Amino acid sequence: MAPDSVTANPLDDPFYYLNNFMQVLDWLEHRYADVLSDEEQRFIGEFTQLPRESRALLVRLIMRKGIHFRASKLQYVEIGDIAQAAARLITLGWIDEHSALPIETLFPVLLKTEVLQCFASAITQPRGKKNDWLPTLIELHPGAQSFNQWCAPLGDRLFTLTIMGLCDRLRLMFFGNLYQDWSEFVLADLGIFTYEKIEIGADSRGLCSREDVDACLYLHDCQMRFEAGEALSEIVEQINSLTLTNPWLSRRRGKLMFQMGQHCERIADFVNAVTLYRHCTYPGARVRLIRVLERCAEYQLALDLALHAQQLPHSAAEQQHVLRILPRLRRKLGGPPMKRASPRQMLRLDLQLPRFDPAVSADELSVERYVQVHLAEATAPVHYVENSLINSLFGLLCWPAIFAPLPGAFFHPFQRGPADLLYEDFHSRRAELFAACLAELEDGRYLQTIRERYSSKWGVQSPFVFWGALSEELLDQALACLPAEHLRHWFNRLLLDIKANRTGMPDLIQFWPQDKTYRMIEVKGPGDRLQDNQLRWLEFCHEHQMPIAVCYVQWAEQGA
Repeated sequence: MAPDSVTANPLDDPFYYLNNFMQVLDWLEHRYADVLSDEEQRFIGEFTQLPRESRALLVRLIMRKGIHFRASKLQYVEIGDIAQAAARLITLGWIDEHSALPIETLFPVLLKTEVLQCFASAITQPRGKKNDWLPTLIELHPGAQSFNQWCAPLGDRLFTLTIMGLCDRLRLMFFGNLYQDWSEFVLADLGIFTYEKIEIGADSRGLCSREDVDACLYLHDCQMRFEAGEALSEIVEQINSLTLTNPWLSRRRGKLMFQMGQHCERIADFVNAVTLYRHCTYPGARVRLIRVLERCAEYQLALDLALHAQQLPHSAAEQQHVLRILPRLRRKLGGPPMKRASPRQMLRLDLQLPRFDPAVSADELSVERYVQVHLAEATAPVHYVENSLINSLFGLLCWPAIFAPLPGAFFHPFQRGPADLLYEDFHSRRAELFAACLAELEDGRYLQTIRERYSSKWGVQSPFVFWGALSEELLDQALACLPAEHLRHWFNRLLLDIKANRTGMPDLIQFWPQDKTYRMIEVKGPGDRLQDNQLRWLEFCHEHQMPIAVCYVQWAEQGA
């Protein structure tokens, strides 16, 4: 299914959006022929037979917000006569100009002057706000009518898109999700987003069966109902009844159950919270279950579960939480007090800084920026990197492993990273590839590799590389001052638990290029304290003898 025309710059073609949509249909025909429903296959076949202007109008409407469109507001030079283009779409039933609309649906497509024109007899305060009139009009006109019946004096037409649900299903199959939309094509054509080019096999797809498509839409509907405040009991029963074989969908169901469990915790509905967490496999659910059992005074059940988690922790984060909970549970059960492990002594910097430093510009007033300016020297530059530097170095070195075209990893051209990035087997599925990348740290090849990828991959979307935070100066200093052994420790820790370990890294890094040394600095302002993921990184750095300090800042009294 070729586009209607091709130009050097896709956006030079006034029908660029139609070409993009045709590309999606072609992609779906080749990769999802066995998954498409009869209705979807019929749509694709009929769509391709339409005149170009009718196809273009339909795509324009699909890509706009909402499903109701005034004909007088639709003006597209490349389409020309809107009424003529719409005629074929009306015949097919894809748009409808006689839909019965309640007045609250009609209201958003009318201007204030038009409401006065159509409902003047019912409006007693014509100088009021448009929305102030709506309750009265709903009371006076409780039924539904077509736009022409409501607004005959306007002499306009209202087109209602009837196939948005079908188009959403096509979008879901293409992207594998419902949060990406058709604007991805335009953003890529404009060069705003650039994606790694990956050979995606015809059998590589996110949703592998019609059951997957239906289940994904079902879960999305459950999510929307939950966010709208619907009662949880029916939603929980429905999502538990789903039989899922797709790992991505199973994880999504687990995340939804986890979110509902958190909601139940917040409103003190502990019975439902326990039920949700107990049947949830999403990371963090077991710790939340222990905490809820403790709040319900089920101390023995909480202790038994905590001891099991201590023996077989799901992650370092869970282990940290459990070690904090266990002494409290034993105490509540009357057991002997458990001695808490003393926190490791951290190298501490205490600074008292003026709240308004003339050396710091108005857009750099965070406490981290103040410390950066205060500590920086000509021979010892300081960079505000937080999570960006180590993640970026990892992403550049391990680019081939991260973007390896494994089954189930990539299934459309607009992915920032592999779909299984946060799965438990992400590393194991690519173990040899990551080993080959990290082997470059042993013989020094990584220095050239990282520099070359910084240049050749600049701006390409990645789940690890923070292009906006990187510069050649920062990269050169980091590669000169960070030992390969330390990089290897950091990168291996990232691979242990990507979700938990790619955050919590120290705020600042200071380099001494002449000595090829460095130190990392975690900054804490007045009243701030170390978070759990930060504590884990600090402990890790001390374990591997990496230079790190915690800087505590107090603001000096003005004029003191």
